[in-house]
Amino acid sequence: MGQDLSGLGVKGLQNLENQLEMSIRCIRAKKDQLLVDEIHELNRKGSLIQQDNMEFHRKVNLIRQENAELYKKLYEKEAAGEVNRDSTTPYNFAVAESASIPIHLELNTPPQEN
Repeated sequence: MGQDLSGLGVKGLQNLENQLEMSIRCIRAKKDQLLVDEIHELNRKGSLIQQDNMEFHRKVNLIRQENAELYKKLYEKEAAGEVNRDSTTPYNFAVAESASIPIHLELNTPPQEN
């Protein structure tokens, strides 16, 4: 890549150097613009993901609140003796919940009567 420079004089080499410097500046400007565009796009995507995450947290909190209300109603009925233990439903659902543990649903089968 520089083999054909032997025939150039000082002016020709200075002219070539100026052209190369201009080309390098254009290349760097294009590269910088591409990087800036990519950063903007990644920031936009990050913002969308953050909004989705906030929406998911809101939904999880709503579900937990609904679950706590159902849990409370179940135990209020159980304390009042309103729970039908002779249900014809083949399965009973039990909910175990703790503040430090995520919601846990269990499926229990009723005891066998002989």
